[in-house]
Amino acid sequence: MAYTLEISPDFTIEDIHKIREHNYEVTKYMTMEEKLLYYNTPRTDAEEQIKRLRAGRN
Repeated sequence: MAYTLEISPDFTIEDIHKIREHNYEVTKYMTMEEKLLYYNTPRTDAEEQIKRLRAGRN
């Protein structure tokens, strides 16, 4: 999937469902080796999004 997953600042149960659905869609046709690489590779975009959300709370 090529879109950015947007998470609300309150991080609700719906956000967790969105994340799980997104991960399923991204990985459903991957081989086991591809999944291992996907899950074990650090994601800097997630870190940046967390920093942005935390900065918005202050």
